[in-house]
Amino acid sequence: MRCNLCPRRCNALRGAQSGAGRCRMGTQPVVARAARHLWEEPCLSGTRGSGTVFFSGCAMGCAFCQNARISREAFGVRLSERELCELFERVEALGVHNLNLVSPTHFAPAILRALQMRRMRIPVVWNSSGYERVEVVRACRGWVDVFLPDFKFYDSQTARQVAQAPDYFPVALQAIRAMREQSGAAVYDAEGMLVSGTLVRHLVLPLRVEETRHILSAVAQLPPTPVSLMRQYTPMNGVSIRGLERRLTAREYARAREWMLQLGLEGYEQGAQAATDAFTPDFEDEESRLLLEGLGTPV
Repeated sequence: MRCNLCPRRCNALRGAQSGAGRCRMGTQPVVARAARHLWEEPCLSGTRGSGTVFFSGCAMGCAFCQNARISREAFGVRLSERELCELFERVEALGVHNLNLVSPTHFAPAILRALQMRRMRIPVVWNSSGYERVEVVRACRGWVDVFLPDFKFYDSQTARQVAQAPDYFPVALQAIRAMREQSGAAVYDAEGMLVSGTLVRHLVLPLRVEETRHILSAVAQLPPTPVSLMRQYTPMNGVSIRGLERRLTAREYARAREWMLQLGLEGYEQGAQAATDAFTPDFEDEESRLLLEGLGTPV
């Protein structure tokens, strides 16, 4: 296929097992990890964890990506749509609160077909970079309950330096508007778990806190939408972009938090202990190995 799934619209040739596009992936999903995850927002992890399925490859390719091992490499197990459906069923059987699809966009057609093979009994979370085409958001109608987009950059220069995506802000804002319109207001169950709606994540970046103000202001213009204000930025991959070679300061995060409060945005804050590579998932843990056992082909 000639792929134009993401906003880059690179029209790259993607076969079943390999592709020439920005994501470097074929059309068959490659899963790097499937396991219970306890470090998402409280309304997603709860007491039983979020059932995360991490897909390899990424159309963003951020310079500081904490999951670079899977976003830049073909790491994991290649699955058919039927096998992916079975994996989703195994994740659900863990007793988790939701099925959390991490970096799903470049495999959207196969993922949506797998979801249609068996209706999930738990909410489905679309956990993405926010850099989406509205057409992909609309294709998720009826199959995705919760949208969990990042809202990364405001300044086009930052987006160009970090991810070669100078159009990131207007594209992501349009996609997030479509997500909020499609999902409706956030709905929580009796345990306080998010069962439908949109939760916007924003990672505050060193030396770029003014961008946070613009991003939060844009979210405040939407119908009420919760925000997760993240402070876990950790320099990774030898990033050398000015300012991004260090962690966020307490003062920078405090400014971002103050803007969030002034705008009346509800949601979540993150403690300073999150700014460590200890929060990078282990992509070869035992639970993931067992869940993927007997499925697909290692790549």
